[in-house]
Amino acid sequence: MNSGVNSSSAIILVTLLIKLGLIASLASIIARFDKFRRLLLVEVREPKQKLLFAAFLGVPFMLGVLTRLVVHYQGADLSLEVTVLGGLLGGTMVGLVVGMFVSLPAVLIKHEILAVPMAVLYAVVAGSARWLCPNKEEIWKFSPFIDLSLYRSIKQRFKQPSMDWQILFFLVCVVLEMSRIGVGRMSNGLLFYLNPPRVWTELLILMTTAIAIALPLRIWNNTRIERKLEEKERMLIQARMDSLISQINPHFLFNTLNTVSSLIRLDPDTARKVLVKLSNILRRRLKTQTHFVALRQELDFIADYLDIEVVRFGQDKLRVHEEIDPAALDVIVPSMILQPMVENAIRHGLGPKIEGGTITLRASRYNGRVKIEVDDDGVGIPEERLPEIFASGIGIMNVRERLKVLYGNDFSMKVDSEPGKGTMIRFDFPEVVPAEETLPVESAQTQT
Repeated sequence: MNSGVNSSSAIILVTLLIKLGLIASLASIIARFDKFRRLLLVEVREPKQKLLFAAFLGVPFMLGVLTRLVVHYQGADLSLEVTVLGGLLGGTMVGLVVGMFVSLPAVLIKHEILAVPMAVLYAVVAGSARWLCPNKEEIWKFSPFIDLSLYRSIKQRFKQPSMDWQILFFLVCVVLEMSRIGVGRMSNGLLFYLNPPRVWTELLILMTTAIAIALPLRIWNNTRIERKLEEKERMLIQARMDSLISQINPHFLFNTLNTVSSLIRLDPDTARKVLVKLSNILRRRLKTQTHFVALRQELDFIADYLDIEVVRFGQDKLRVHEEIDPAALDVIVPSMILQPMVENAIRHGLGPKIEGGTITLRASRYNGRVKIEVDDDGVGIPEERLPEIFASGIGIMNVRERLKVLYGNDFSMKVDSEPGKGTMIRFDFPEVVPAEETLPVESAQTQT
């Protein structure tokens, strides 16, 4: 029984078109899995990652081989193409595992015993091509358009002689397909292959094999580039956040040390207490190196900070009142978002008042958003200064910029003030997720 499909040229042409459509569809479906997209970014994979990568390639295409065996639909068999892909992208070991996935059904159901040794050949050749290629990015650039590769190769030869890896990968695809056709014709049914009736159909088969290998590479490379751009954008946001927070920490530290310096001669014991409080705050900050914390933790940090300010102002002159919705305590908020607001309220609102005053902190949840208010009954802000308030101080300008980096335009920040009666700063932003789902590492660090 001959497993080669000796059909008319028209049937072979339709089969080849179906193969290209099927491999493009499967490649697009596989690229939807987040774990697979992460694996694409890793060039040197650990053994577990190699097995997972091979499973992502082998399982879907094994179903295609089963389709060919059960319903005799030859266009679904992409065993050579996916084995070469596994070798090129993951190395010989990945290629071998993928080859076993797609060849064993043919051996067990149709007794095509040459499928396994041929799969080993595909994997070894493709894996060797990957190993020889010094720049793995060349694999992702593979294109079946050999005319362009030849033009680049000839042009490069006159400038700087070097290997054109695109031609090498093309030759790998063509030689392996020719080997399958040659072995298949001599095997008398022990290996599946498309048996071309004419020379031009054989050329079409060879070209289709190269295209079928290049298509997933292009699809997955686009996914890979998108993932890299997302990662670079995330790193850019991270860098901006680090820069903004680095402005807050020295500002806070400078003001606190000024307080200590003013107390150290007049009241050394009080200065010592303030330094102890400051060391507790800095230790807490070192344990929680993150841009987001639960509101509960942010309020704990504010409590430590206010302990320092109460020492400076006295309990009779600085009073703090909290109106916190219990449901909002575990909501995720940007870290160090309250401290600059509270510091402004103390220094510019209550500081000029001889009798001091009260700071009220409010927080609530509504319609998937978080609303936070910092209210003081201090001296207020003159009406003519309100329009320029976001550009005149480090604290409020910093918080607004951080909210803009994190939430884009999906936040609001307002300052309402009346001279002689006080100032309220109100901002709201989207609710993220409960703290226990996003901060397991930080929670563990905080407990140490």
